[in-house]
Amino acid sequence: MNVRSTLSTLLLGAALLLPGLSGCLGNETAADFRFLNLEPETLDPGLVGGQAGGRIIANLFEGLCVRDAQLVPQPGIARSWQVSADGLTWTFHLRESSWSDGTPLTSEDFRWSWLRLLDPMTASKSAQLLHGVRGAEEFNAGRHDDTSRVGIRAPDASTLVVELAHPVPWFADLCATPPLSPVPRQRIEAAGNRWTRPGEIVSNGPFCLVDRRLNQGLYLQRNERYWNVDAIALASAAAITGDFANANFNRYESGLLDWVDSGGVPPALVDHLRERDDWHATPFLATYFLRCNVDRPPLDDARVRQALQASIDGAAIVQYVTRSGQVAAHSLVPPQLPGYEEIQLSGHEPERARRLLAEAGYPGGKGLPAITLLISTSQWHRQIAEVLQQQWRDTLDIEVRIQNQEWKVFTSTVRQGDYDLARGSWIADYADAGNFLEIWSTASPNNRTGFSDVAVDSLINASAREIDPARRALLLQEIERRVVQEQAVILPVYYFAITNLYDDSRWEGLEPDPLNQLDLRRVRPRHPEAMR
Repeated sequence: MNVRSTLSTLLLGAALLLPGLSGCLGNETAADFRFLNLEPETLDPGLVGGQAGGRIIANLFEGLCVRDAQLVPQPGIARSWQVSADGLTWTFHLRESSWSDGTPLTSEDFRWSWLRLLDPMTASKSAQLLHGVRGAEEFNAGRHDDTSRVGIRAPDASTLVVELAHPVPWFADLCATPPLSPVPRQRIEAAGNRWTRPGEIVSNGPFCLVDRRLNQGLYLQRNERYWNVDAIALASAAAITGDFANANFNRYESGLLDWVDSGGVPPALVDHLRERDDWHATPFLATYFLRCNVDRPPLDDARVRQALQASIDGAAIVQYVTRSGQVAAHSLVPPQLPGYEEIQLSGHEPERARRLLAEAGYPGGKGLPAITLLISTSQWHRQIAEVLQQQWRDTLDIEVRIQNQEWKVFTSTVRQGDYDLARGSWIADYADAGNFLEIWSTASPNNRTGFSDVAVDSLINASAREIDPARRALLLQEIERRVVQEQAVILPVYYFAITNLYDDSRWEGLEPDPLNQLDLRRVRPRHPEAMR
C-alpha cells in the first residue's frame, strides 16, 4: 500500500465520526475546482476583516488594481492611472465593464463604495486603508459629514480622481485589497443586509455567488459579464467549509477537494506529508501571536504580560508542533519585508520571566488571578495552546486554562473584548511593515486589546505621512518597540509558512505567493479534456 492510501486509511475512521460530512454542499462534486476555506464572517467587502472572507471576496469582486503572483499591482477595473509630480493626486481611468446583472460599472460606484467604507455608520475594520485620502480620516471619525470634503471625485463615468492629504506611495497596493472593491449601491439600497445572499448579490469580479450553505460552503460560477471572461478557465468553483483537519484531509485524499491549506493538514501526518510531491511550503507574510486584554487583571500589568512572553519557547513549538517551515518569532513584523529591520525580542528567558512575575507581586505564581487562553476550533490551535500551557506551568508555576470556540463565535468574542488571552494572527493586506503596526492605534477596530497610547497613536500618524523610507522605517521600529517589547500587548509565537496540498501535475496557477492568495483567475487544469 502506498503512503497516500495508507494515510487515508489511518484517518478514515476518525473522519466518519466528525460532524458535517454527510450534508455536503449540493454542488460540491459538480464544481470544476474545489478548495478548503473557513466559513466567511461576511461577503461584504466593506466589512471583511479576515482571510476566509477576503479570499472569496477577491474572486467575486475586482478593484481598481489586482495583484500578480509577486504581489505587484496590475490594472484591474482601472486600465491605467497617473500620479501627479507631488504624489498627491491619483487619476484612474476605468475600462468598460459591468456588474454581473449587466448594469454598467462606473467611477461613481467606486466613489460611493469608498465613502460607504469610511462612513462611521458602516463601522468598517478596514476604513483606515483610505485615511491617506484628503478629509477621509476626519469623515471616518465623524468630525464632519460633508462628503465633498473627502478627496474622492468622479468627474465622468470612466475617471476616478483621488486627492491625498499626503503622499502614499503604496496607494496602488491598497487599491488591490478586497475592502476597496466596489459594491453595488442599487442592491444594497434595495436589499439592505441581505444583499450578499445568493439570489440577491451582484458582483463585478470573475465569479458570481450561486449557492451558500452555512458551515458547508459556497458555490461560485464564472461571471460571463466579467470584462476579461475569456481568460477565466474555470466554469465553477466550490469553497468547502471545514474545521476538522482529519475530515478535510480525507476529502482531499478522496478527490473531493483539489486544494487545502493548513486546515487540511492533520498535525500527526506533517512529517509524512512533507515527503510528498503535492506538499507545497513557502514563507508567508503573517505572524501567529496572542492578544492580551490589557483591561483585565492581571494582564493590565505589563510585567505580567512580559513574563508570559519570556516564558514562550517558540523554537520548540515550530520544531515539535507545527513542523512545516514556520520560524519562531522575535517580533511582530515578519523578517522578509524589504526596507525594514524588525525589532528583536529577548526570546525565551525563563529566569527573566520569573523575575518579572515576582516584580508584579506574584512570586512563584502565588496569588495570580486565573487566566484563560481563548482559541478557535482547530487541532493546530489546540496543540499550540497545550504546549504554551505547559511552558507557563514549567516556567512560572501557573495554570492557564484553555477555552475553545467555533470560529465565528470566537471572532465575535474577541471583538467584544471578552477574553484574557486570545489566539491571534495578522496576515498582511499588502507587503508593508506599517500594515502590521497601524492596527495598534487607539481607533483601530483591529486592535481588540484595550491598548491605547497617545505616543503610539502619534507615531502611527507620523509614519503614515512620512515619505522618506529610512525615516519611516525608524518610526515603525519605535512603534513595534513600544507595542511589542515594552508593553507586550501581543505575544509573538511564530512566523507562518504557507502549507498547501495540491497536485501541480493536474493544476497550474496555484503556486503560493507571500499572502497565500487563491486567485481563481489564474487557476486552470493542465489537461482540460479531463476536467470534471
